[in-house]
Amino acid sequence: MLKILSLRSSIQRAASTRQLVYEGYGNPPEAIQLKSVNIAENPAAGEVLVKWIAAPVNPADLNQIQGVYPVKPTLPAVGGNEGFGKVISVGSNVTSVKEGDHVIPNKSGLGTWRELALHSESDVFQIDQNLPLEYASVFQVNPPTAYRMLKDFINLKKGDTVVQNGANSAVGKHVIQICRILGFKSVNVVRNRDNLDELVKELKNLGADDVITQEELYGRKKKFPGVKLALNCVGGRSSLFLASLLDHGGCMVTYGGMSKQPVDCPTGPLIFKDISLRGFWMSRWYDIQKTPEKRQDMYKELAEWMKSGEIVKQEFVNNRLDDHVKAIENAQNKHDKKQLFLLD
Repeated sequence: MLKILSLRSSIQRAASTRQLVYEGYGNPPEAIQLKSVNIAENPAAGEVLVKWIAAPVNPADLNQIQGVYPVKPTLPAVGGNEGFGKVISVGSNVTSVKEGDHVIPNKSGLGTWRELALHSESDVFQIDQNLPLEYASVFQVNPPTAYRMLKDFINLKKGDTVVQNGANSAVGKHVIQICRILGFKSVNVVRNRDNLDELVKELKNLGADDVITQEELYGRKKKFPGVKLALNCVGGRSSLFLASLLDHGGCMVTYGGMSKQPVDCPTGPLIFKDISLRGFWMSRWYDIQKTPEKRQDMYKELAEWMKSGEIVKQEFVNNRLDDHVKAIENAQNKHDKKQLFLLD
């Protein structure tokens, strides 16, 4: 009789939750499956129960499911590296978060495409719970990437110039806005397209000082003196001409390789202007932080800019977990707007 009562008690403390799981690497729309699982509702010591609220579909998520991303969770794994949730309850000995706090993953690979989960306290990081959903759901990757690249490589002063390719990417748009806020000039390189005038207007409304096409960059039709920092997410020929714009002692930071071509560097500026080439990966930055203070300071400043409207809200296509095939296919096909899973 005692065993029966114990079993009933444990069943009452379990909750059913849905999550998007991949058991092996492959084409994301086919590899991902929607599954229901039962989890304990009462966190053990050092654990937190999190109700995930919203999570985007990022290129890194797709690469991870394909097996080509450096972060490889143990399979089977839940998809999603970014998102935010609310702490429902905490186990004993938990000190960094409390019930009601909003949290994001502490680092990549946690798995955010789910409704409810138990996590170790060290797996999550508290954020401002007054951030609107549109900001909180994408708070971990793109805004910090732009922030850190502008802060960590060159001691930029007001009036200095930053040049970047891929300027219409999510990171690129945050670079434009943070440059505007901090008083830096931004020169922004984009691919030519049918709606170029519309794109130029959008980026200038965000604060871009100049928007040029790759063809204009290659043709050297414009001169941009005083370029201290170049941000490269394309590689190949684009990186060659981007680095050629750098002034003495300038630095080109590479954080992506959309062209799938090696990063090229001009020999003259490398020798005679002493330019430098660096790489940056936001996930690595999170890994090497031994104390939370630097991360907290960055999040505080970003959150203030977002709540004041100085950084504008990103537009999304909202999806439910049942729509995961469509959402992932749209993300693969580079839909104009980012795909977002609403989990609450």
